[in-house]
Amino acid sequence: MKRAAALALLVVAAPAVADTPLPPAALADTQLPDPHQEAEARALMETLRCVVCQGQSIAQSDADMAGQMRAMVRQRIAAGEKPREIRKWLIDRYGDYVSYDPPWSAVTAPLWLMPLALLIIGAWIARASFKRRKRGQG
Repeated sequence: MKRAAALALLVVAAPAVADTPLPPAALADTQLPDPHQEAEARALMETLRCVVCQGQSIAQSDADMAGQMRAMVRQRIAAGEKPREIRKWLIDRYGDYVSYDPPWSAVTAPLWLMPLALLIIGAWIARASFKRRKRGQG
């Protein structure tokens, strides 16, 4: 019973532990001086998932980790790195989960194929249902 209570406390307290007492990373909330570079950085940040919040992009999240990721994206964009290179580096570091648009691989194939499979199954069920109704009326 004590273990379950401790586990529940850890799960509830996890968001509070995610923030650190450190000051925000430079460029976390500061736009780049070049509007084109800032637009590239913002577009990339919208496609990257916060690894702490999980339901928000790093552009939307207030978590310290998201701030550090925003700062890193801006620093690398300002240094001339391309968004696709930054995305690849983040995926290599955090895994496919960090991207809202994961690359095609054997691991992510079910994510891409499941909606298609569900659509086909739904159409098959609807067709069978309509056939039964038609026979019942005729």
